[in-house]
Amino acid sequence: MKGHPADQVCGRPRGGVLTVISLLMIGSAAIRVGLEAGPALAKSVEPQPVENKSVSADTRDVQVVLTELLRREERLKQREDALIEREKALEIANRAIENRLGAMQEAEESLRATLAVADKAAETDLTRLTDVYQNMKPKDAAALFETMDPTFAAGFLSRMPPDAAAGVLAGLSPEVAYTISVVMAGRNANAPQE
Repeated sequence: MKGHPADQVCGRPRGGVLTVISLLMIGSAAIRVGLEAGPALAKSVEPQPVENKSVSADTRDVQVVLTELLRREERLKQREDALIEREKALEIANRAIENRLGAMQEAEESLRATLAVADKAAETDLTRLTDVYQNMKPKDAAALFETMDPTFAAGFLSRMPPDAAAGVLAGLSPEVAYTISVVMAGRNANAPQE
């Protein structure tokens, strides 16, 4: 074998270590160049603004239209929210009105029932009182009717059978009997005649 006698003595091929060191240095340099060149290459690739004025104006017009559309959408959203709130308020008001109407209908029905009871009681009282007056002696009944309001007295006399009413009227003074008779006749004067 040819070569340096010291290399042959150690049993190592010549230039092996120097080759490895050289390869490591070249690799390190390549990595450094790659790391520093990457950002520089990326910066040079960035798009540059287009010089064409019509494209720039179109872009601005699109942006203006888009901005206006977004504003309109926001206003519509606000109106929609307001309408939803109004609808909720109206729904609450309608429920309250329905509840009040229901309560008023119940109160009206209760009032009708109370009035019906009161009317029946009043009618019962009037019927009893009329029965009392017609069962009295005509002279005694006439003394009471003499002191009554003519309209009130006419009401009782019109409820009595004709013979009992005639007995009471006969016992009254002519002036009181006349006044009560006028009231009784006047009650039906405006009624339609058949």
